[in-house]
Amino acid sequence: MSKIIIANWKMNPQSPKEAEKLFSSVKKEAKNVKNTKIIVCPPFLFLHLFKKFKHKNISLGAQNVAKETEGSFTGEISSKMLSSMEVSHVIVGHGERRSMGETNEIINAKILNLLKFKIFPVLCVGEGNRDKEGFYLSFVADQVKDCLKGVTSSQVKNIIMAYEPLWAIGKDASREATKEEFMEMKIFIRKIISDLYGSKVAHNIPVLYGGSVNYLNAKSFIEEGADGLLIGRDSLNPQKFSAILNTLK
Repeated sequence: MSKIIIANWKMNPQSPKEAEKLFSSVKKEAKNVKNTKIIVCPPFLFLHLFKKFKHKNISLGAQNVAKETEGSFTGEISSKMLSSMEVSHVIVGHGERRSMGETNEIINAKILNLLKFKIFPVLCVGEGNRDKEGFYLSFVADQVKDCLKGVTSSQVKNIIMAYEPLWAIGKDASREATKEEFMEMKIFIRKIISDLYGSKVAHNIPVLYGGSVNYLNAKSFIEEGADGLLIGRDSLNPQKFSAILNTLK
């Protein structure tokens, strides 16, 4: 299974010129890695710039999508629109979106819509706190089950899972997960999917780690068994992003 590296630029950079520089640096680095799929998720405004920087190792992703297909929904971007821009992957369920009020039900609707247009959803799940009693496990289990409602066995093969504990993302992150914590959750997520769709399907679904991923800890998560990484801040720094990609050589 090829490793998957997702660069989530969030609300960065602040101009098309800066976005083009970032795209250019990613393309340069993509030439040096093998057996790795790089998915770049810029803000909607910069999706069209990607055409200049296409490469066989790079795919275009989006950071969000509407749950509706079309209609009077001011400010929303549909799956069909993203498909027309050659977007192949979309992040759904990110903790920062959940903190804005997105529910499992909304995320589920987005996933079903994306699958209709043959776009790969990157489903983020993760707990808000890691309690000693283990209730965080049932919390993540509910996220996975609720978000995959109505997804068929043939469709679920097109979903990428990303474990992103809320306490490890964004500027207020308290810490990153340990590689042991990630492996526990990778096995647990696969167990839930196995219960829903069977062990063969579960085994083939990529499970990524995201949450304060940086050039210093990336290698340890890959060596522990992460099928890839969802990277925020360090994907905006060409030198640090290059260092992360170098751990996959």
